[in-house]
Amino acid sequence: MKSKWKSNLDNMAPLRSAQAGQQRHGRGESGRRSGGSSRAPLSAGLNPQPPNLLSEVSERQSFSRFSDLTLIAFLVVGAALPYLNTLRNGFVSDDGMQVFDNPYIRSFHHWAKIFTTPVSSYVGVETPKYYRPLMNVGYLLCYQVFGPHAFGFHLVNIVLHVLVVGAVFLLTKRMFQDRNLALMAAVLFAIHPIHIEAVAWIAAVPDLQLSLFYLLTFWLFLAVARPGGRFSYFAQLAMAGSFVLALLSKEQAVTLPLLATVYEHFYRADRAETRPAQKVLRYAVLWLLTVLYLLFRVRVLGALSSGWGNYGLTWYQAFVSAIALVGQYLWKVLWPVDLRVFCPFHPSGGLFDPAVVGGVAALAVSCALFFFLWRRARSLSFGLLWILVPLVPVLNARWMPSVVFAERYLYLPSVGFCWLLGWGFLGLWARASARGAVWSRALATAFVLLVALCSIRIVTRNRNWQNNLVLYANTLAVCPDASYIRRDLGAVYWQMGDVESAEREFREVLKVAPQFSNAWSSLALVYLKKQHYSEAIEYYKKAIEFDRYNAEAHLYLGIAYMETHSLELAETELRTAVSLFPLNSNARNALGKLYLDEGRSAEAKEQFRQSVEIEPNMMGYGRLGLIHWREGDVKLAEQEWREALRLAPNDSSISNNLGLVCTNQGRYTEAVSFFHKAIELKPDDPSPHLNLGIAYGRTGQNASAETEFRTALSLSPQKFEARNRLGMIYLNAGRLDEAEEQFRLSVKTQPNDSGYSGLGETYLRRGDIGSAERAFHSATSLNPENSQAHFKLGALCLSQGRGAEAMREYQAGLKIDPENRDALAAVGKLSSRVRAQ
Repeated sequence: MKSKWKSNLDNMAPLRSAQAGQQRHGRGESGRRSGGSSRAPLSAGLNPQPPNLLSEVSERQSFSRFSDLTLIAFLVVGAALPYLNTLRNGFVSDDGMQVFDNPYIRSFHHWAKIFTTPVSSYVGVETPKYYRPLMNVGYLLCYQVFGPHAFGFHLVNIVLHVLVVGAVFLLTKRMFQDRNLALMAAVLFAIHPIHIEAVAWIAAVPDLQLSLFYLLTFWLFLAVARPGGRFSYFAQLAMAGSFVLALLSKEQAVTLPLLATVYEHFYRADRAETRPAQKVLRYAVLWLLTVLYLLFRVRVLGALSSGWGNYGLTWYQAFVSAIALVGQYLWKVLWPVDLRVFCPFHPSGGLFDPAVVGGVAALAVSCALFFFLWRRARSLSFGLLWILVPLVPVLNARWMPSVVFAERYLYLPSVGFCWLLGWGFLGLWARASARGAVWSRALATAFVLLVALCSIRIVTRNRNWQNNLVLYANTLAVCPDASYIRRDLGAVYWQMGDVESAEREFREVLKVAPQFSNAWSSLALVYLKKQHYSEAIEYYKKAIEFDRYNAEAHLYLGIAYMETHSLELAETELRTAVSLFPLNSNARNALGKLYLDEGRSAEAKEQFRQSVEIEPNMMGYGRLGLIHWREGDVKLAEQEWREALRLAPNDSSISNNLGLVCTNQGRYTEAVSFFHKAIELKPDDPSPHLNLGIAYGRTGQNASAETEFRTALSLSPQKFEARNRLGMIYLNAGRLDEAEEQFRLSVKTQPNDSGYSGLGETYLRRGDIGSAERAFHSATSLNPENSQAHFKLGALCLSQGRGAEAMREYQAGLKIDPENRDALAAVGKLSSRVRAQ
C-alpha cells in the first residue's frame, strides 16, 4: 500500500482506468474534460503514465457519486458559513481612510485617478506607491450599491473568499487531475484560520482579489497547451486578461510569470515533447505584461517599490531579516494558533539571531521536503514553490510600511500548503482504508474535528473586527509594544469623547516612539480641543519636524493659527495642507473659511467649490450658500443650502438659513416650517426663534412674534436684534414705555443704529424732539447708510425751520435710497422754497 499512496501524483494528467471512467459516467457525470471535449486528457495522450491508484480507490469509495457542481456548492456553503458573523462587524482601522475618506468611491468621475495614481493618493503626496486600482473600483461599486454601510463591504469579502475556494478546487483538479485532492485542498483552504484577517477585514480585499485572479490566470495557463506543442489563442487571451486584473489587484502578481515558467519547463506533462520556443510562447505574454506593468510603475508612479521604508535597514540586515521572516511565515501557516492583527517586526542583525536561525532551519526543512517530493511525487514539490515565491515581494523590509509581517500575506501562498496537507491526508486515508473500517472512521472523525475546530476559531476571531475598540484592545493585550495600534486606540477614545483616555494613550506612544509624527499631531489635537493653543501649536510643529509631509499636522496647525488670529501664518499652513492633501475636502474648507473671514469671497468660493467636487459635504455647500446670500443671489444660495440639507438633514443651521431664504422671498408658511425644524433640532439656539418671530411679524401674528423674541432673549440676553424687534412690536402697539426699555437695553448691550432709530421713533411719538434728534444722530454716526434715520432727521430739521440741515439729511438719505417718495417730495418742496426766496 505504501507504493500506492506515493505513486503517481507527479503525473500531470494520469490516465483513469476504464472501470473508474465507466463508473463516473454511469453515475450521470459528464465525461467531458475542460474545453468540452470528450477525449482523454491532453497530457495523458502526450505522456502516458500508469494509473493513479490512490485517486481511483479514494474517488470510487467517496465522492464519485457527486458532480463537480455539487462539490462546488458544498464548498460555497462551507467557505461562507464561518464568516457570516462578519456581516455584523463595522469599519475598522484603515477601512475608515479607504472608505469614508476616499473621494474616489463617491462617484464615477475619478476613473482616471484610480488607474493612474497610487491607491491612496487622495490622502496626500507622500503615500506608499501601492498600485491597486481594482481595490478602489471594488469600493466604488460597493459604495454605489450599499452606501457607507459595512455590511455590503463584508458581504463582498465573503463572496470573494468563496470564489477563491472554488478557484482552488478547479485549479487543483486541472493541475493534478485528482478530484479528491482538489476537494481536500479546497476544504482545507476554506477553513484555514490564517485567512481570517484577509476575509474579516475590509481593507484586506486586495489579497482576495489578487488570489482570485492569480488562481484563475494559472488555471487558464494550464489550458493554453495543445497537442504538438501548440497553444490555444483564446485561452492565452483570457489568461492575459486575467493576469492584468491580478496586476491591478496587488503587486505580488508579478511573481506569477516565474511560477508559470518553472511549471512549463519542469512540471508540465508534455515538457519532453515540446521545444524551448514552444514552451516560451505559452508564457511569454505573462512576462511581456509584467515588463509593461513595471515600466508603467516607473514612468507614472515614479517607483518600483512602495517607497515607504521605515526602518533604515542596510541590505545585509534586510537579507537576514528576510530569512527570519520566511521562518515566521512557514511556522504561522503550519501552526495558526497565535493569531494577531499586528505582529511586531524586530530587524535581525546577524545570521546567529534566534529568528534567523529559525528561518535557516525552516528553509533547510523546505529544501529537504522539496527534494523528497521531487523524487516521490514531483507535482507536489510545486506546492512548496507556490508557498515561497508569492512571499518574496513582502520579505524585503526596506520597502515595507510599519507592518512587515501580516497574516493576510499568507492568503495566496497557503494554496500550496493546502495541496501538501491535502496530499498527506489522502495518503493517510489510503493507509487507514487498507487497515480496516475502524482506522478510516477514526481518521474521518479526526478530520471532521479539525474542520470543526478551525471553523470555531474563525467564528470567534471574527469578533475581533467588531469595531476599532475591540480590535485595538485585543491587539494591545498580546502586543503592548504596538505603537501605531496604541495611537489608533487613542484616536478611538477621541472619537468617543473620552479626551483624557485619548491623551493618555498618545503620551504612552511618545514614551516609546518619540519620533512618531502622527502621535504628536494627535496629542496636539487634544490641546486644540481644550483651547490650549500654544501647546497645540508646539506639538504640531514637532509633528511636522519629524514628518514634513504630515498633511494633517499642517491642516490643524493652520486652524490653531486661525483661532489665535495669526491669519498670515494660518494661510501658509493651510495652503501647504492643500498642496499635500489636494483631495481632502476638510483642508479645502478650512482654507476657504480663512478666505471668507478675510473677505476674499472669490478665493473662498473656489475652495468650497473644489471641496464639494471632491466630496459632496455639508460644510462646502453651506459656505457656498452663505457667499451667494451675501452677494444677493438668493436663488443660488437656496440651491446650495438645499444640497447641504440633503447631506445633513439634522443640521439646524441649514434649516435656519433656508427659513431666511423663504422669508426673503415672502414664502412665510415655508419659512415658519424651516424655523420650527431648526428649533426642534437645536432648541437652545436663539437665532431660529428670532427669525421665526420675524416671519410671524411679517404675517401680522404679533403675539406669536413677541413670544419668539422673548424666547430668543431668554436664551441669549445679549442678542440686541431680538430687543429691537420686540421694541418695534411694542412701539407699533403704542406700548411706549416697554418699547423704550427694549431699545435702551439694545444700545446698552451693543451700540447699534437700529436701537437708536427705535429710540428716536419712541421719543418722536412722545413729542420729545430733542431726544429724538440726538437718537437719530447716534444712528447715522454708527451707520451712515441708515437712510431712514437720515430722513427722520431731515423731517425734524424741516419742522423746526432748519431748511439747509433738512436738505443735507434728505440728500444723504436719497444717495442710499433714491426711490423714497416722501423724501423726494420733501426735497422738491425745499427746492421750490429756496427758488421762491
